[in-house]
Amino acid sequence: MPTAVQFTTIPEMFDRIVAKFHEDVRPVLRYKADGTYRSIRYAELRDGVNAFANGLASLGAKKGDTVGLVSENRPEWVITDMAMAKLGVVSVPVYPTLSARQTASIFDNARVRFIIVSNQFQTIKILKMWDDIPTLERLILFTEKGVERSENLLFFSDLLGMGEQFSKSNPEYLQRVCGGIRPEDILTIIYTSGTTGTPKGVVLTHGNLVSNIVSSAECIPFTHDDTLLSFLPLCHSYERMAGYYTAMACGATIAYAEGIETIHDNLLEIRPTVVTTVPRLFERMHSRLMKQVNTSPLVQRKILDWAVDVGKQASRARRNGSVPSLLAAQHFLAERLVFGKVKARMGGEMRFFVSGGASLSRELAEFFDAMGVRIIEGYGLTETSPVISVNRIHEYKFGTVGKPIPGVEVKLAPDGEILARGPNVMKGYWNDHAGTKEVIDADGWLHTGDIGAFDSEGFLSITDRKKHLFVSSGGKNIAPAPIENLFLQSKYIEQFVLIGDKRRFLAALIVPDFELLKQYAGAKAISFRSTDELVRKQEIHSLMEGEINRLQRDLAAFERVRKFTILSAPLTVENGEITPLQKIRRNTVEEKFRALIEKMYEEME
Repeated sequence: MPTAVQFTTIPEMFDRIVAKFHEDVRPVLRYKADGTYRSIRYAELRDGVNAFANGLASLGAKKGDTVGLVSENRPEWVITDMAMAKLGVVSVPVYPTLSARQTASIFDNARVRFIIVSNQFQTIKILKMWDDIPTLERLILFTEKGVERSENLLFFSDLLGMGEQFSKSNPEYLQRVCGGIRPEDILTIIYTSGTTGTPKGVVLTHGNLVSNIVSSAECIPFTHDDTLLSFLPLCHSYERMAGYYTAMACGATIAYAEGIETIHDNLLEIRPTVVTTVPRLFERMHSRLMKQVNTSPLVQRKILDWAVDVGKQASRARRNGSVPSLLAAQHFLAERLVFGKVKARMGGEMRFFVSGGASLSRELAEFFDAMGVRIIEGYGLTETSPVISVNRIHEYKFGTVGKPIPGVEVKLAPDGEILARGPNVMKGYWNDHAGTKEVIDADGWLHTGDIGAFDSEGFLSITDRKKHLFVSSGGKNIAPAPIENLFLQSKYIEQFVLIGDKRRFLAALIVPDFELLKQYAGAKAISFRSTDELVRKQEIHSLMEGEINRLQRDLAAFERVRKFTILSAPLTVENGEITPLQKIRRNTVEEKFRALIEKMYEEME
């Protein structure tokens, strides 16, 4: 579906979409406050954006200035982002989970004039590191609770009031400045998550994002009737482009989830038609369903197995042209007995999910597709604004990330690395000419660092990150991601980190599903006083060993895990072990658990 309006810059998109729907009864945003979802209509959002933009202007913010943004998903994030875009101010959004030192390092590198934060906690973080950001002039705070106003600290409400006064004295200022924004102007600097090294500032222009919005909208059919539930961080390019800009450009309503832990409740409250997400959500949904099934009578487990098999057959038949009448009848029954109940837990209105940020296992995709839950998997990088390729609703293939989106060229280097070229490719890395030249060659091809392959029909598959490829001491190249995804099929395994670069054999760090593990211990009369004691039990080690041996039977000898350690606590964003999009920070994990890793290899000497 095309976007609802045509545009060449982000503020142009916003102004035109507001003009088209300003009298519409459907809200543009929904958010939860005091236990209830509330709505913001287009005209209300427009007034807030214009007032905040004028407020920033009254402080002297001008085109080309950089302004930091540290906040969870909320309407104020959109208001401040659009206000900056209208002024030509370059936004620098970061994850609110970053430490004070990490945040200060990024903002110092970006040379921000102002920083906008969400709450008291983020305020304290910035105040602690104020002297480390020499260009910083003012701090602007969304929530006034627990913080006193000062010369250098202003509140969101202050800016709105200042903006209203400024607009009275300068009624044409915002329109004039906004009219001077061009596609080649910088919109934002997004710092990479740093899974493979120091974060770099990816410089993206209005034209970069606009090209990706328009092309993505042609492949992912958002409509004005859709309601999208947003829970991935808006500071990440994926959610910002797909779950915010593209959804808004198509006139969809965007509802903010309270957080990842409440997603199941919010699905029932919002009853969305679309969700942009990462594979981790499907792993959790599948795990939750299987936990319930495993405690059900045998007949219910057999009904689920039968229904999933029928669903897979029906899905294949539909893709081949038609569903035989007997299979259609069986599918109708499976829908009544199983599929309808599963979809009801998602709100009952879901049209499709969009999955990105990491590889989705073929098995999970097939499982949910069998139930009529369509997952559109795509692929991209922050450096490509971010989408490079995506499966379509009626043209998809499990285990792939689809075909390149319109306007984006993709080819493979001799070593299998994916190269991309198009209007979505970043301007470069902020203040890093050498780093830019490393990834964008003289012909404009971006070297993604991912290894991939095309099949005969043009569908792209991702093998692994080039930097993540293991080379065993025996000279074998090993891609860890497919092997890790294989072991995540076990209901007892929550997180799995493969170890083995320059090693004689593969080992692993395993985070179990602690709830299921405790249930297993209870059923087997295994006594324990703590989680740490439980994971060290021989019976638990034998259980996990059986799961590993079962799942790796078809792997080559050099791809098999020979040693593993069960961890007593999950890997978390807060501890810096995974990114907010649930990607493993491999270097961090290997360094933190170095002693455990070395012990596994020493035991095999």
